[in-house]
Amino acid sequence: MNVTVYAVRTRECSWAGWSIAPEIDYAYWQSRRFREEAGRAVEEACGEIAQGGGRWLSEVQSKEQGEEESKEQRKEQRKEKSEKQSNEQCKEQSEEQGKEQSEGREVEQIVAWSAPLPLGHAVQAAERWPGGAMSAKRMEQTLSRLIGDVWAVDARLGLPVPRQPGAHAQHVPRGAELGDGPARALAARAGRAAALLQGRALHGSEALALLEAAGAAGPAGAAPDWSAWAPALQLAALLGRLRLGGAVAPQPQPRLLRWRAALGARPRPRLRCQRCGSGTARMRRTPCAACGRACAYCEACLTMGRSRECGLLILGTPAPAASARAAHTPASPVPAASARAAHTPASPVPAASARAAHTPASPAPAASARAAHTPASPAPAASARAAHTPASPAPAASARAAHTSALPAPAASARAAHTPALPALAASARAARAANAPAPADLTSWSLSPAQTAAAEAALSYIGASEGCKPARRRFLLWAVTGAGKTEMIFPLIDACLARGGRALIATPRRDVVLELDPRIRKAFPDASVVTLYGGSEQRWEQGAITLATTHQLFRFREGFDLVIVDEIDAFPYHGDPMLHFAAEHARTPSGMQVLLSATPPAALRRAAALGRLAHVRVPVRFHRHPLPVPVMLRIPTVRKLLVQRNLPHRLILALRRSIARGAQLFVFVQQIRDVEPLAAMLRAAFPSITIGGTSSQDPDRANKVLQFRARDLRLLVTTTILERGVTVPKSDVFILDADGKLFDDASLIQMAGRAGRSKDDPAGKVYFCGSTRTRAQQSAVAQIRGMNRIARRKGYLLEKRKAGE
Repeated sequence: MNVTVYAVRTRECSWAGWSIAPEIDYAYWQSRRFREEAGRAVEEACGEIAQGGGRWLSEVQSKEQGEEESKEQRKEQRKEKSEKQSNEQCKEQSEEQGKEQSEGREVEQIVAWSAPLPLGHAVQAAERWPGGAMSAKRMEQTLSRLIGDVWAVDARLGLPVPRQPGAHAQHVPRGAELGDGPARALAARAGRAAALLQGRALHGSEALALLEAAGAAGPAGAAPDWSAWAPALQLAALLGRLRLGGAVAPQPQPRLLRWRAALGARPRPRLRCQRCGSGTARMRRTPCAACGRACAYCEACLTMGRSRECGLLILGTPAPAASARAAHTPASPVPAASARAAHTPASPVPAASARAAHTPASPAPAASARAAHTPASPAPAASARAAHTPASPAPAASARAAHTSALPAPAASARAAHTPALPALAASARAARAANAPAPADLTSWSLSPAQTAAAEAALSYIGASEGCKPARRRFLLWAVTGAGKTEMIFPLIDACLARGGRALIATPRRDVVLELDPRIRKAFPDASVVTLYGGSEQRWEQGAITLATTHQLFRFREGFDLVIVDEIDAFPYHGDPMLHFAAEHARTPSGMQVLLSATPPAALRRAAALGRLAHVRVPVRFHRHPLPVPVMLRIPTVRKLLVQRNLPHRLILALRRSIARGAQLFVFVQQIRDVEPLAAMLRAAFPSITIGGTSSQDPDRANKVLQFRARDLRLLVTTTILERGVTVPKSDVFILDADGKLFDDASLIQMAGRAGRSKDDPAGKVYFCGSTRTRAQQSAVAQIRGMNRIARRKGYLLEKRKAGE
């Protein structure tokens, strides 16, 4: 994509930006009336869509909305009073300069580059704008120099540099103002687009597909028209309702290397994928027909669509519920930054930096530095927080912005809402959560066991107590044994989130688990809109109060959910994949909560929990309140040796016979796929009276064999770790061969052992670790299982303790 780069100057400062619809930017900066009218119209359009609800927006509203709003209003009024006193002190300090500053903030000139530039170059040129007051001639020279520098980077990398004959910096004349009718129509279109894209992170083509699916792209059957939607999206970005940026953009300069820029050294190109968070090591360059240069693309998230340096990434603002609550607070009647700024005496011109508005993962860190100098928004801490965001723009932007103190950025509304001086979203959300914090008595309706109830209460208490914590601290680990009923334990958490008007996300690494959860969630929450997302899902562009998704689908969300629940955090592919961790972390709102579910948390999380760095709760017992089966060591040769000798050990045969005699289904786990069928053949010869099968990830009939095993048509199933999770057979025993092998760690051993004893009719299933030696992984697995049993017994969760006391 090619865009237009321009620079704006007032009497006091200057800044640069880029635009996909430059005529909208020119009208926005040159006409105060257009800014104010657009701000009001966009807010009205967003409010109407939010109230209308429908299948495209969250349909869940608080049943006690009136009471919630009144409590929010009282809290906001008290905070507004304290802010007013603070603002009055700031006004007294700048009263003498107020008139001069007000006169100096009107836009005096706009200079634009005459030829469109590739988006990647436009972002870099805008980020490097030095800021400060400058003459018209110097603006033209600076713009020409910056654009020459970004092309020079391509030359140094050995990339072809296309010529742009006649391209130059030119003055943009003041155009005719848009009439009230066209301005309101465009603003309404921008508001609709912003409302439909809330909480999303989409490429330009994906955004058009969403608008088309929502019936907003035009008549039924009409192809999406980018030229028709570009002005509306650009206006929404200027007003802070959307954030536009490159899908692959420059990475922030490391703090230790900032001295190079201070000495005038040319910055090194360090690119980062703004969708998955991958760095320069995962970037590849190929000739691009869209921008005419060899632009970089991210190979890490290629399966979700190509993320290019010239590709547009559209990020929506936080979830609709937060915006709707903030709209009712007296302190911020208009969430858009420009509308608020229009009412502050120190900042009559809204949104100072178009450059900040286009930063993908951090709305406008530079703007916070500028706003820190304005009497109406004394929030210097915001810039410090923004500096730590993973995809924030170049560090120099904050320093440059310090010289442009007059104009707060349009995209600052989402960030400023979380600063102490602007009590919009965060304060309202905290007040609502405090007023509607669920009491423990509410858990009785979910029919939970004592251990499940205690875990849900602990999670709800932490959610309520950590309202003011940093996002990094808003995590909670639910460490529950296999078969403990983790799904039932998250129901109260989801219910509390919906009661506050928020949106909840349940993410799991596997598609089959998503499909299994769908009917259970719909049954538990019949009045909530539920969206299920996976590869090929028909609900791909819908929004709901509850979203079920595979973890890869989280790349398409950004700050969209108040509650993010990640199940099976130790399972492939989520475990060990930094991209999926990045996506899960950025799917929640800045004040949202992340709940991690696992029976076998990774070692790093276990250490963090033991050291008190991660809030957690253990559920040491299953729902039927019987102890976990403790594995028994069975010393036998390796599977390879057994297959070569064509003989099964006598002790293994005896253990198998005992399990068959008691009527159990038998899981026999092996490490190698190649060993499945040969071992199944040996077992058929040894036990001809029962039906024996084998399956693995390479078996096309795997699903059918699992169904036969559950139906007892197969009594013994030889398999790999493909069935270590998600399969529940009422009466089963587990045999793990080669338990001392390198491919079986303690987590996989615990998961496989968890297939036994899951039913209340047969809670004491048998588990055998079969191998020639005892390894540290086996010892750790046994120790964790026994430790959970001790905790359960000590807390009185086990039924056997009650019987012993009678």
